[in-house]
Amino acid sequence: MNIRCLKKKKFMKKQLVTLLVFFIAIAMKPACAQKYAFIDSQYILDNISEYKAAQQQLDQLSISWQKEIEGKYAIIDKLYKDYQAEQILLTEDMKKKRELEITNKEKEVKEFQKAKFGYEGELFKKKQELIKPLQDKIYNAVKKIATDQSYAVIFDKSGDLTMLYTNAKYDKSDEVLASMGYKAGSKSNGAGDSKSGGDSKPQGGTEDRK
Repeated sequence: MNIRCLKKKKFMKKQLVTLLVFFIAIAMKPACAQKYAFIDSQYILDNISEYKAAQQQLDQLSISWQKEIEGKYAIIDKLYKDYQAEQILLTEDMKKKRELEITNKEKEVKEFQKAKFGYEGELFKKKQELIKPLQDKIYNAVKKIATDQSYAVIFDKSGDLTMLYTNAKYDKSDEVLASMGYKAGSKSNGAGDSKSGGDSKPQGGTEDRK
């Protein structure tokens, strides 16, 4: 390959890079003009009276079912200890009958525990029944604020998204509460300015860009 061909290839490569940068800049330009904000949905829920009442109801159910489970395990424990103390006096058939009784009761309590606390169990369903309507109200309030104020994205600070830095100027949590008819509470636990990991630079999604 001669020098002329090499120079031609380098020139073409340079032109492609230039075009690529140009198209990326065009693609990013509309995004840079968008407005971004964030909320703290857990903070919002904590300032809704219905949420506190729902949490109390869920806690009461959880404590009640847990006590029932502990009572069932206490019965099983007594049956097992009685069996150990008496098995020397029992026939093989009697031993099998007692062992089967203990096994069945263990199975029953595990099924009861799963029915109450397992995935899609009664506690899960009750939580959906009590909490989901409140989450839907928050979503609708956020959607209205985003539409009325032309926000492209509103992040949730309490979700899985890690926000290393947030500026309270772009926090719409109190505005969401107000639009739902609730009073704002204390933000001492981080619904305002927050930093973690020693990084003071704002993430791209937390600024209001115009």
